[in-house]
Amino acid sequence: MAITRWDPYREVVALQNRMNSLFRNMNEEDDPVAASNFVPAVDIYEDAQKVMLKLEVPGIDQKDLDVRVENHTLTVKGERKFEAEEKEQNFHRIERRYGSFYRAFTLPNTVDTENVAASYNAGVLKLELKKKPEAQPKQIPITVAA
Repeated sequence: MAITRWDPYREVVALQNRMNSLFRNMNEEDDPVAASNFVPAVDIYEDAQKVMLKLEVPGIDQKDLDVRVENHTLTVKGERKFEAEEKEQNFHRIERRYGSFYRAFTLPNTVDTENVAASYNAGVLKLELKKKPEAQPKQIPITVAA
């Protein structure tokens, strides 16, 4: 008789795998335009002076993006519109997501919410949030005692 190690999470993982298989095909509907909304990928990093966010939003016009800061929460909304051409094209596959998206990020207290810059280039929305002067590192001079 083999001894089997008991894993308390085995049943949870099995349940999660079953649930994933149930919902796996939910987004693959017959109508590609009715497919679920997409969520753009984001990179977030910081240095001593600022916090940076880069969101991948290719194919979205600048006028279709909305960036707001309110109560230390940064929100980014947008919409990628499906451009149906009337040229009797037979699509074999549509993998790009269309529709609206909404992302919200809680900002740390060190960020100056009045000093936010946004730029858009090559499908990447870049948000630069400056830190408050008191949150930036300061070098303290060392004196030599005689």
